[in-house]
Amino acid sequence: MAKQSASKAAHGKSAVKAAHGKSGAKAAVKKLKITLLRSPIGFNRTQGKTVEGMGLRRIRHSVELPDTPETRGMILKVRHLIEVAE
Repeated sequence: MAKQSASKAAHGKSAVKAAHGKSGAKAAVKKLKITLLRSPIGFNRTQGKTVEGMGLRRIRHSVELPDTPETRGMILKVRHLIEVAE
């Protein structure tokens, strides 16, 4: 068991990053500017939670979020409440 622990310790995070081709510097991630235009009050409660999860607090409040599939899914869910600019 001690040999397995020692070999795992020798293959630290830097070895894992090198094996996957990842380095310390991240590639430039495209950002989306999202603005809340309408109140989520009166809509499905999960839509209000989605708006809150995006970091939008009040009408005409804008946030910049990374362009990821997760963010795109949130945008799709509340597309009638927000405006998206690239």
